Amino acid sequence: MLLEIQGQITALLTENSKGYSALYDCEKALAEAEYDLDTTEQTAFIGAGGTVADRQAIARLKAADNRLQRDLRRAELNRVRVKIKSIETALMALGTQARLLQAEMKL
Repeated sequence: MLLEIQGQITALLTENSKGYSALYDCEKALAEAEYDLDTTEQTAFIGAGGTVADRQAIARLKAADNRLQRDLRRAELNRVRVKIKSIETALMALGTQARLLQAEMKL
């Protein structure tokens, strides 16, 4: 049983190490999406005519696809963070189980 827990801990540690590179990739994709959104929206605002409110509305409409991509990248980042957190929680639970098993074996 203890060897099985050690194997699970090793697998979770491996998965967790992948999570940090996935987190970086998601953060990078989010930053790029935010850059694209800002660039598209500001360019549309500058090129639009009318009142400030009209220009803002036109810019928001033209940047809607970029905003959606940014929101999807943010959701992806949050999903990776939750996955890392759940792996860390599972590691703590397995560590507790291992300590309990060791204590039982000593008795």
